Amino acid sequence: MKLFGTDGIRGMVNDDPMTPEIVLRVGMAVAYLLRETHGRNMILIGKDTRLSGYMIESALTAGICSMGMNVTLVGPLPTPGVAFLTRTLRLDAGIVISASHNSFEDNGIKFFSANGFKLPDELEQKIESLVQDDSLASHRKKGAAIGKAYRLDDATGRYIEYIKSTIPRGVTLEGIKVVIDSANGAAYKTTPWLFRELGAEVISINHSPNGININERSGSLHADALRKAVRGHGAHVGIAHDGDADRAIFCDEQGNIVDGDKVMGMWASEMKRNRALKKNTVVSTVMSNLGLEQFLHRQGVKLLRTRVGDRFVVEKMLDGRYNFGGEQSGHIVFLDYSTTGDGPLTALQVLYLMRKNDAPLSKLAEVITLYPQILTNVKVKGRKDIEEFPEIMKAIRNAEMKLAGKGRVLVRPSGTEQKIRIMIEGENHQLIQSLSQEIEEVVRKKMT
Repeated sequence: MKLFGTDGIRGMVNDDPMTPEIVLRVGMAVAYLLRETHGRNMILIGKDTRLSGYMIESALTAGICSMGMNVTLVGPLPTPGVAFLTRTLRLDAGIVISASHNSFEDNGIKFFSANGFKLPDELEQKIESLVQDDSLASHRKKGAAIGKAYRLDDATGRYIEYIKSTIPRGVTLEGIKVVIDSANGAAYKTTPWLFRELGAEVISINHSPNGININERSGSLHADALRKAVRGHGAHVGIAHDGDADRAIFCDEQGNIVDGDKVMGMWASEMKRNRALKKNTVVSTVMSNLGLEQFLHRQGVKLLRTRVGDRFVVEKMLDGRYNFGGEQSGHIVFLDYSTTGDGPLTALQVLYLMRKNDAPLSKLAEVITLYPQILTNVKVKGRKDIEEFPEIMKAIRNAEMKLAGKGRVLVRPSGTEQKIRIMIEGENHQLIQSLSQEIEEVVRKKMT
């Protein structure tokens, strides 16, 4: 059984590996490893708003406490809030119960170390081995050695105050009307409270979670609701998160979507002007648009690409001592402030940039011209390497030949779902649409 994907453990609830029995053993394994190295201290657990969050939280807590470690529960809180509190409260680890942008039937578990960064592969492998080790139960504690569970009531307030501290004191957002789409997820309180406290006029949508409506036709993957609300209310800007709020996607006052690539371009340019961009380098993934790379080159900024996943972006940033990066999908990493993609923090930074430059978002974003890009997801059976299928590889080579160096083709398996993701970008929208359909047909024929 393989537990970990590119972003922790994830799957349909009550199917392997997201069953109470396996989650209990995951809690036991993590606690055993930490108790061996840290002694009896504390693990923080936060979650998003999925119905299954209660069940997973209870199983994790039981497993951790059975091994003699203590637990602090914070309830619904954005993923970056868990990373922040783990670090600032000086706890041994943080755990987020979330399946991010997936629908409510799925759930997941991702881990943060004491310093707020996601766990390295070798530690995940140790956890996976322990979960399958029959001797794990022999290490359970008895009597007074069993762990305790506590609840931290002001977690959201502490996180909000920290985010506010990342912009200069005295800066307000008075006069700015903002629409916030929380995707009925973890930020349903956080981001609206944050902007109201800074003086903005807030219209909050999709902010009433009921356990099953998380990400449902809302949030960063379904921007139509945000566009409609921005236009309908005459707002200056719109912000959309995903279920665990480590992403932020924007809508300008004209109803145009501003994705992570444009946010990276805007902020990299600002940081370069202020000599705050370390090594004049931005770290992103293979998914980022060629137009971003060309814009950054004109600014004298280098773009480094990694595999898809914000954990790989952060790893590259740490290795090279860079301080800014992210993903097209809206994971933006301001490493001077946060250890992971942070939706509420990114939202505040973008509005601060608007205020600082006294410019609408459309004006800030228009300097970056992105190539037309088509993204397609194909559900497949199992997880297989596309290189095992000569017909698919031939279709990819054919597409690259027709683009003649004026675009890119990327076909890859999802790290979190049983899907093949197809991305094609180029100057001619009609051409890339045709090429995308050709590759999609071959993938469906050979892998579904």
